[in-house]
Amino acid sequence: MNMTRIPPRSGAAFRLLKGQFLEVIDPEGGQVSDLLAYNADDVRECLSNGRTFDYEETIRLSEGNRLWSNRSRPMLRIAHDTVGSHDFLLTPCSEDTFKHFYPDKPVHRGCFGNLAEALAPFGIEPDAIPCAFNIFMNVPVDQAGKIEVRPPTSKAGDVIRMQAEMDLVIGLTACSAYASNGGSFKPIDYRVLPDLPG
Repeated sequence: MNMTRIPPRSGAAFRLLKGQFLEVIDPEGGQVSDLLAYNADDVRECLSNGRTFDYEETIRLSEGNRLWSNRSRPMLRIAHDTVGSHDFLLTPCSEDTFKHFYPDKPVHRGCFGNLAEALAPFGIEPDAIPCAFNIFMNVPVDQAGKIEVRPPTSKAGDVIRMQAEMDLVIGLTACSAYASNGGSFKPIDYRVLPDLPG
């Protein structure tokens, strides 16, 4: 299947049918990708970090875990994962993120703005953007509950493969925030595969 490249600091949106697999690849290493999922038949149903943490009983999501919707239905199953480090705590970076954390750097619309633009043709408005599943993002939580954003541990060619459990609209980015990506910005590759053993 053909690979599609998301250029640095940009995003895309597309349909993923039930049973199909989505592969997200870090082609150069050290790059985060924000992922959103919506029910293609009713985009008011969307990815929920809270439901996912509840039903999966972990905040460390990897191979074998499922990502759940705000209506308590599974949306995606993680079938293969070469990194095992992803974040589902933090919201997509936005203009406000840059003003807050990077006051000395140019303001960028971030993943939030990129996702809003990419998802608009599917009837998804900015206020309907929830916390993203931040693929390859490295956000450790210490014993006191403090979080820290560290550079990703993903290497060139690392991949996560997820199978759709319903027809979906997917939003996907090459993340724009400095800390999330270790200070540099690189592309993200993805491809859609048919219903194959996962």
